[in-house]
Amino acid sequence: MRKFLALLLLAAFFTAGCDNRSAADAAEPTSEELADNKIYFFYYNECRFCHQAMDYINAKYPSLEMAIINIHNPGGYELLVKCAEKFELGRSVGTPLFCMGDKYLMGWSEKESPRLFDEYVQPYLK
Repeated sequence: MRKFLALLLLAAFFTAGCDNRSAADAAEPTSEELADNKIYFFYYNECRFCHQAMDYINAKYPSLEMAIINIHNPGGYELLVKCAEKFELGRSVGTPLFCMGDKYLMGWSEKESPRLFDEYVQPYLK
């Protein structure tokens, strides 16, 4: 019985932060350079603010193209470091983190972040 409960807890842990994106949307870059004409969204599954940001973006910009990068996947953390270096963030890096050309948005608050995201995303809308 203990083994069954342990397996059940492990399964719940590994699936709790999963979302319903397709495999193509979840593709992770390996050793890519940051492109100025692309939006990068750095997240990790356990970050509730990342999920709030994704919910907002999916509702308001359902066809927005952006690289969605899990920082716990191979290559994801390395690309996050490149973004932090580009904007001279030092060790004060958190998620969600959006890199959008010459602008970045780190963290997510229901008050301010949607307004800033809406402003920064304008050049990327088709």
